[in-house]
Amino acid sequence: MLEKFRSLLPSRQAAAPAAPVGATLLFNAYCTLVQIPKPPFAHVLHLRRDLSDPELLAHLNDFCGYVLDRGDGQMSRDKYHVILHLQRVQHHLAISIGADDTAALYAWAKEVNAVLFTKDGQVIDPDGHVLVDAGDGSTDPQARVPYPARAWTRKAASEAALAARGIDVPDTLPPLVCEDELVLRDRDDIVGRARALLLISLRAESVASGEPMSADTLLSKMPLADDHLSPEERAFLEKEAPSQQECAQFMWRYESLYLLEWALGMVDELRFPSEPCDTASTVAKLIEMRGPSVRPDAGILDALDLTYRLHWHIRQQRLKKRGEAAGVDADVVMERHHALNWLVRFQHAGWDMVDTPT
Repeated sequence: MLEKFRSLLPSRQAAAPAAPVGATLLFNAYCTLVQIPKPPFAHVLHLRRDLSDPELLAHLNDFCGYVLDRGDGQMSRDKYHVILHLQRVQHHLAISIGADDTAALYAWAKEVNAVLFTKDGQVIDPDGHVLVDAGDGSTDPQARVPYPARAWTRKAASEAALAARGIDVPDTLPPLVCEDELVLRDRDDIVGRARALLLISLRAESVASGEPMSADTLLSKMPLADDHLSPEERAFLEKEAPSQQECAQFMWRYESLYLLEWALGMVDELRFPSEPCDTASTVAKLIEMRGPSVRPDAGILDALDLTYRLHWHIRQQRLKKRGEAAGVDADVVMERHHALNWLVRFQHAGWDMVDTPT
């Protein structure tokens, strides 16, 4: 892994305020913000790339593997939080700085919400504390994965909202992506995904009811959905006689559709997930759709943060055999979490591969 980092260094060069004088230190910075300022201190920039570079995602995946492999190679909470950071990275810089400029580097790393990778293989936080030791994988007790301030504020608000309903979640659950890190799916992609979900849900419901609508009939009524079907959806649609289990799975996609309609401003308020949506109303809204507009990022991120913590609670209830969470429909929460993670490009995954870890 270290050799891969070193092999990157002779790449692109860009102007810096000044070159450092004397002994230098090499760092790789992994920044999660969409927009970042140039380092204001003397440095040599060996490499700067963002997600427009197709090699960056592969590099970040390798780096996640490096983090996991430290020490005993087992996942820990500290490693997982570092990996979550790496999965949100928007910019990767490799820079050399003067040995006396580490304080300035750390201040800039805080500003751009970066973790740093040192020449000797340590993953460190913006205060220089070791997040993942290169040898044994340990974490300095003082080390903290950085998060923007708005992410912490949103986390606290979600915890308070759930507590008001008698639902307690641990404060050790991390903050999630915030506005400064977000590249939301664009409107046309969301509309296309909504159409695909409608088509596949109608097909599943019709088969389950014993009055199947053919794939050709549905596609003729919703031709614009065809280009947005996922591989799994297309495979289901092409089956002449899907099983009842498959139909049940895809009928739950009405809940994902409802969430996307809310994200498109077609539903005024996202109700607490205590019961399934009204499918007839959900279908009608999309059929009658006119000029949808994606709602502001803050509302979508609020919904994601609360849904994530609520999903954690549901899974813990089941894991500890305490029964279902009172006043919450677990399947609705799962579908919403899936759709929200897709909206915010969680792990850069396509629809079929979207994960909902808690």
